[in-house]
Amino acid sequence: MTLDLSLYLVTDAGLCRNYGLERTVEDAVAGGVTVVQLRDKHADDATLIHQARRLKAVLAGSGVPLIINDRLEVALESGADGLHVGQSDAAVLQARQALGAHAILGLSINTRQELDTAPMEALDYVGLGPVFATPSKQDHAAPLGFAGLAALAGASRLPSVAIGGLKAEHVDQVFAAGAQGLAVISAICGTPDPRRAAQAFRR
Repeated sequence: MTLDLSLYLVTDAGLCRNYGLERTVEDAVAGGVTVVQLRDKHADDATLIHQARRLKAVLAGSGVPLIINDRLEVALESGADGLHVGQSDAAVLQARQALGAHAILGLSINTRQELDTAPMEALDYVGLGPVFATPSKQDHAAPLGFAGLAALAGASRLPSVAIGGLKAEHVDQVFAAGAQGLAVISAICGTPDPRRAAQAFRR
């Protein structure tokens, strides 16, 4: 499966509640989303496995991979296409060994030190951010801004996706900074029309 990071949707259970998780994902992919990450810090593994399997069915035939945030066991049990971990989540090398060579594996990066010490040989991409402060993650690290994003993207040997408070009007600046895409949460989840919201980024 080809990894196209250009428009990377990270789900939020609360924001998706009214519209529905599966419908949000289906409509967002129809609007141009290229990667979907299932993220829910509060759900238990059994619930997430069930959700992941439903989303795999929604994404079948689309070519859009399903990535699980943080939960290695959920990724393994659900048959997801990959895993994204943070600096305090499951160890990258442990995840790669468990998932195998063909799974997609990403790591969140906020500083040059984190980038320089990351086991790049085990990763497929890095998530750089937050670019801006965001209410979607209360305990985020210091915002990078576009200058900080450019510094990290330029130093990364792997493709990178920017995350953190990004909206459709930031697309040109993100790509100019050297990232291969934007990861978004609230700019698609919880909007009245996820398909149209995704299309705004693609334009």
